[in-house]
Amino acid sequence: MTWALVLEHLFIVLAASILSITIGLPLGIWAYACPRIRGLILRVVDILQTIPALALLGIIMVLLDPGKLTVVTGITLYSLLPIVRNTCLGLQQVDPGVKEAARGMGMSKTYRTLLVEFPLAFPTVFTGIRIAVVNAIGTAVFAAFVGGGGLGSVINRGIRVQDTRMILTATGALMVISVALDLLMGWFEGSIQRNRGGSRTLLAPLGTILAAFLLLLPYGLSSAGEGELLLYDGDYSETQIMHQMAKLLIEDQTDYTVTIQDQMSQVNNFKALIGDSHTCDLMISYDGTLLTTFLQKDPTDAPEGTSIYDFANELAREAHGLVMLEQLGFDNTYAIAVTQETAERCSPRTVSDLIPLAGDLVFGAEHEFFTQEGSMKFGPFTEFYGLKFKDSMSVDVSLKYAAAEKGSFDVTEVYATDGLNRKAGLTVLEDDLNFFPDYNGAFLLREDTLERFPGVDDVLNRLAGQIANDDMVEMTYQVDVEKRTVEDVAREFLQDRGLL
Repeated sequence: MTWALVLEHLFIVLAASILSITIGLPLGIWAYACPRIRGLILRVVDILQTIPALALLGIIMVLLDPGKLTVVTGITLYSLLPIVRNTCLGLQQVDPGVKEAARGMGMSKTYRTLLVEFPLAFPTVFTGIRIAVVNAIGTAVFAAFVGGGGLGSVINRGIRVQDTRMILTATGALMVISVALDLLMGWFEGSIQRNRGGSRTLLAPLGTILAAFLLLLPYGLSSAGEGELLLYDGDYSETQIMHQMAKLLIEDQTDYTVTIQDQMSQVNNFKALIGDSHTCDLMISYDGTLLTTFLQKDPTDAPEGTSIYDFANELAREAHGLVMLEQLGFDNTYAIAVTQETAERCSPRTVSDLIPLAGDLVFGAEHEFFTQEGSMKFGPFTEFYGLKFKDSMSVDVSLKYAAAEKGSFDVTEVYATDGLNRKAGLTVLEDDLNFFPDYNGAFLLREDTLERFPGVDDVLNRLAGQIANDDMVEMTYQVDVEKRTVEDVAREFLQDRGLL
């Protein structure tokens, strides 16, 4: 964890807070001033609050693409309820005698509401703002799922590799931010109550939030300069290692600069790579993933005599103007593995060996493996092999290996080159009927990236065939288990191969 991630997290919170205040205060005043639509406004903000934060971000991402804008928009919508409700409630609770006096002085309704009633209601209004800001600190953790950055990526990684220190460090940072902001806003709230809503007192907390936002603006803005390639960090060590290798190689062999942006999943990274509003230039991918998950095709769709790699490359070029560079050598295909206890008790060697055993076994895997997105998923797999497990359970990908070690399930799906397979004591079974296709690693680039950065393909193709499965298992093991940095592991490999 770095200070940059802490400040980036704080930027997201403050940006969303400013927007929620800007939208929430007028909505609250409108709800108070217009009883006919009050119910509608309050019901809408209530409904927004009931949507799970991650689901809300996923919906917004479809419209706005991955990144900080999606996160800030989602947290803004999520923060409206306390601000709108407290604004409306505070105005309703203003002493009726004050309202009547203002009316008797000939003040218009708008003048009365904004300049007489609102200052008196502001202590209650500010309580709503305080709640919204503090809640946003925790909600911003979900930014890591949609390329928004912040401390969520540290927590997710800590859970996946079972690093308690990493989890506690990031959680502690969130707690410190929450307590510090809450104390500061509590002090402002007390000052507002003592001064009964004086104009200077009203502006002070809002001005402080705005000033802090402006100071943190560099941590929220990212734009590519001339000669700068943009990548996204991955949510798996393998992706992070390969992107770091790309950065080291390109910057060593060319005058280009490579910027690795916030963490993002493979699916979201692909969405950020395609289209006119793309926010990255290249990514590591796999021919099987490109074909089945991104392009929604089946391996059987490939013409006879055409490899999955060539078929996926052709379709990607036609559909999205993308090109896969040469294969890197490792095949990170799906694999089926059993826990150490199951291996010792049942001794399966192939997936077919599970057929007579499945009725007594529980299958567990990450949520993505149970989806319908792509053909290489749980349903088609079990149907192909004729497997009828006793039960199946879906777990978060960050918790899968911990659950396997604790015996929560007996069989799971893994990636062949994941070093955590070794740590968890999993036995990988032979896919004897060849259900899973190849997932050969290769860099996926936009064609216009090759035009804007001539020669970058030649540099990256120096890695072609250089990384065997055992190499990748060892590198991911060093990062996830031995706690070495991604940059050190990537640099050491490139130097050993004489590429740097």
